[in-house]
This record gives sequence, structure tokens and C-alpha cells, in this order.
Amino acid sequence: MDVTIREIQKQDYPLLDNFLYEAIFLPDGVEPPPKTIITSPELQVYVEGFGESKDDWGLMAEVDGKIVGAVWVRIMNDYGHVDDNTPSLAISLYKEYRGLGIGTAMMKEMLALLKSHGYSRVSLSVQKANYAAKMYLKIGFEIIRENEEEYIMVYCL
Repeated sequence: MDVTIREIQKQDYPLLDNFLYEAIFLPDGVEPPPKTIITSPELQVYVEGFGESKDDWGLMAEVDGKIVGAVWVRIMNDYGHVDDNTPSLAISLYKEYRGLGIGTAMMKEMLALLKSHGYSRVSLSVQKANYAAKMYLKIGFEIIRENEEEYIMVYCL
């Protein structure tokens, strides 16, 4: 399997809608919501106008030339918001490409990119039941807040 991680291009921006939908965590046995859920304001904050801010950064993962994953950040008032200087991160892979190390590789590339652009940290929100929470902790994210369902995590660059 030939995996390439590259910077997002303008023509890739519409794909963020697909990856936003794929990023919705579904516990076992839960029916997926309709795709229209991504039009809700609390989810549109992740993708609407992406690329228009200097704090919008993204990477795409390709396997044998097919885009299979995305990781992107922006400073936004989302679930993982900690302050107005810390970008919030979203990451997702198509299901059949999960568990192969691609997400970890994308995350590490994004952390290096953010550090190279002078950011001091990045945040995210993850549901406690999501298997990805373990990956984030293993990479070095720390839990700074939590509620009944979610952890708010920060990685210091």
C-alpha cells in the first residue's frame, strides 16, 4: 500500500464535507445520521469558508492515488475550542483505511506543520468511547477538560 500525505489543495476543499461526515463517531449499534447533519451550524464551523483564513491548514492522505483521509485545523469556536490562538483539529479516514497507521501519520505531519508555522499548541474534542482517543493520548495529547461524553485535549508543540 503506497500512502502519500500532502498539503490540501483548493480543489480538495469540497471533500472536507465528506470527511466531516466520516469524522462523526458512531458507537456500535448506532444508526448513522443523515448526511444533511453536516449542514448544522455547529458542524459547518469546521468547513465553511475553509482556506479563507491564515489559520486554515489541511493535509490529505492518498493511497494508490485515491484520497482516503484528511486532517485539518482552523481557529474556530467548536467543541474543542480552548482559546482564540489555538487551532482546533479535525481528522477522519474512510472506514476501510482505519487501523493501518494512516491517521497517526497524518496527525504527526499536521503537528510538524503547525510547529513550523509558529503555533504553540493545537486542541481537539473526542468522545470518550471513540477508539481514536487512545491514539491521541499515545501521540502526546493531554486531557485538559472533560464532560460526560467528551475529552478536550491539547498537544503542546
